[in-house]
Amino acid sequence: MLCADTSGPSVSIINQFIVSIVADPVIHVLSTNRGGGNRKGKSKKWKQMLQFPHISMCEELRQNTEKDYSTLCERQPIGRLLFRQFCDTRPELRCCVKFLDAVVRQKKGYGILCVCVCVLSEDHVPEVEEAMLVQCADRLQQEACKELFKDCTKLIHDYLSMAPFADYLDSMYYNRFLQWKWLERQPVTKNTFRQYRVLGKGGFGEVCACQVRATGKMYACKKLEKKRIKKRKGESMALNEKQILEKVNSRFVVSLAYAYETKDALCLVLTLMNGGDLKFHIYHMGESGFDEKRAVFYSAEICCGLEDLHRERIVYRDLKPENILLDDHGHIRISDLGLAVHVPEGQTIKGRVGTVGYMAPEVVKNERYTFSPDWWALGCLLYEMIEGQSPFQQRKKKIKREEVEKLVREVEEEYSSKFSEDAKSLCKMLLAKDPKVRLGCQGNGASEVKAHPIFRSINFKRLEAGMLEPPFIPDPQAIYCKDVLDIEQFSTVKGVDLEPKDESFYSKVSTGSVSIPWQNEMIETGCFAELNVFYQDGTVPPDLDWRGQPSPPPKQGLLQRLFGRQVSGHVDTDNTHMLIQLVFSCTLSRSKRAQTSV
Repeated sequence: MLCADTSGPSVSIINQFIVSIVADPVIHVLSTNRGGGNRKGKSKKWKQMLQFPHISMCEELRQNTEKDYSTLCERQPIGRLLFRQFCDTRPELRCCVKFLDAVVRQKKGYGILCVCVCVLSEDHVPEVEEAMLVQCADRLQQEACKELFKDCTKLIHDYLSMAPFADYLDSMYYNRFLQWKWLERQPVTKNTFRQYRVLGKGGFGEVCACQVRATGKMYACKKLEKKRIKKRKGESMALNEKQILEKVNSRFVVSLAYAYETKDALCLVLTLMNGGDLKFHIYHMGESGFDEKRAVFYSAEICCGLEDLHRERIVYRDLKPENILLDDHGHIRISDLGLAVHVPEGQTIKGRVGTVGYMAPEVVKNERYTFSPDWWALGCLLYEMIEGQSPFQQRKKKIKREEVEKLVREVEEEYSSKFSEDAKSLCKMLLAKDPKVRLGCQGNGASEVKAHPIFRSINFKRLEAGMLEPPFIPDPQAIYCKDVLDIEQFSTVKGVDLEPKDESFYSKVSTGSVSIPWQNEMIETGCFAELNVFYQDGTVPPDLDWRGQPSPPPKQGLLQRLFGRQVSGHVDTDNTHMLIQLVFSCTLSRSKRAQTSV
């Protein structure tokens, strides 16, 4: 395969590499895990729970859904896959999708150029001009990263967002997307989940493990007791946390997947982090503290999480070891956003909130600020991970709040031999008393922190893509938290009555599924791949055929209507049969007793 025009040094570079590079296999948009009979954690009736409605039931969705290419085809995971399936049916669009996926997967730069955009390649993308390719080839000599193809990527997205996107909206693939959205918007109740052991305590109630019946995916359910919220006037804090969690979509911040209510509690269903929190690992896994390499890795991931929050103009304000959790693979996520708050553009905020020992001097002095408290707290956390104790208070030693705050305002922290010069330098720059000279607060935010020499071994682009191996991987058989018996029980809330006027607040919190996490769950658990089936001959399936009508629901007998327990909108027939047998046995017993008495 050769390029048509071999003139010019840059094109020669392309030609030089064409022969030596073999194209990667076509990037499949469907999950490779198609279920294959593996129903681990799924209900036997999971397909009934996720049964597509007839397309005629989605007309309201069609009318009310904003027809925006970026939202429908890039941001929403299922929308992205279905749009790529549509493009795969047309050769002139298939090459565009292959190019975009190659860039996202960070294939070698020359591979992208030669395989996807070479003039004579079968995957040639005509929308990318030759001059742009020459420019990319020149820049590849200095650096190989996906940013090199930023202009090409934008050009292709601009092309796909026009006529191809309009055709997609008239296709059965978009109709299938509407069916998935209909499922996504179905009511969420306690019967959507199985409940498991208590994991810990939150501010307003327990946190326990739970599992989605339809998919088998595990989550952590944070229960906010309604009476406890009302007694402590915590409505605004609970709603604020829910809305911020719903807004942030970051690899380094826990995700909110569902929000629902029971008679007694509001429930936030969050990313399950089986690896425990950093406080447990710092103080309960051998000698206190971590080696520097491990502390630097966690600091880098926390820095990325803070960057994602600050990009949404959210200041976290409660960074401490207890709030940093590890997942199964050893990566961290920031949790508990109850004190986080949005900072309006061009404004500052004021609030003396946080945890004693981690609050920045400007917070302690009740001054105005934007994001500076988070970088101070990162300095405290890095110090604690290396030293094995907080910079301004000793563990298990009671010091008055006033004394701790005086240390924060006036006293310089001390450094032991555990700190390298780089670690000491970063801590000092983050723990600068004056926020104007603090690292991260001088105009470039997280970029300032990432540029520190201590992170020279961290490739942040790979880190943000989840491609770096963590220094510690939790044992899947271990439990990195307190025993259930060691978790202090909540006392009963007395003297508080729930009133009808409270329902307005509850409805704002219990809004059901959160779009992107729900769609990711469908993909990760194989449900999307197994259910999203089209006929190979291109004919329209019955549930997508506008000429057909939805099948009527099966008629239920009297006992089924009386005793049928609804599970995610479907009758639990196993329980119904048990109840029928029970009623039949009772009836038979009464009949025998009547005969005996006669």
